[in-house]
Amino acid sequence: MELDIQVGERTACVELISKEGNKVQIAIDGVNYEVDIVMVENGVYSIISDNKSYNVELTRGESGKHYMVNTLYNFFPVEIVDIQSKYMKSRKVDDSDENQTRIFSPMHGKIVKIPVKVGDEAKLGQTVIIVEAMKMQSEYKVKRDCIIKEILVSEGDNIEGKQTLIVIE
Repeated sequence: MELDIQVGERTACVELISKEGNKVQIAIDGVNYEVDIVMVENGVYSIISDNKSYNVELTRGESGKHYMVNTLYNFFPVEIVDIQSKYMKSRKVDDSDENQTRIFSPMHGKIVKIPVKVGDEAKLGQTVIIVEAMKMQSEYKVKRDCIIKEILVSEGDNIEGKQTLIVIE
């Protein structure tokens, strides 16, 4: 299982490699660690890593994805960034681009419908492609008036994340 964990401004990719009793093998940004983790009481953990002992308290925020991690001297806001949250955040960032020259999906999926063709004039907010990802259909709209210059996929195609689907001018 792999998750992105945001600690303050840093995002780390954390992967659970194995778990046997209290012994856990994890990879953080590709670096493997062996740790011994014991929950000593609800929300409080004792962690031993590289012969060093750490006591950590996890306090759940308003949602199940936000936590405050408290150690003896520090505290850190932590967010578990699941695939759906990651997808929605990437859509919001992409939506702010006023100089849009291409349409792409931030994640892999399947082309459901392309309601435009090369040479068509598309108006601000018009849907130019529909992609299914994670069993959800997303409509991709243009952020300005433009002309459809190239369509690089067909209905039914499987696509990769960040792959250019349509070029506009």
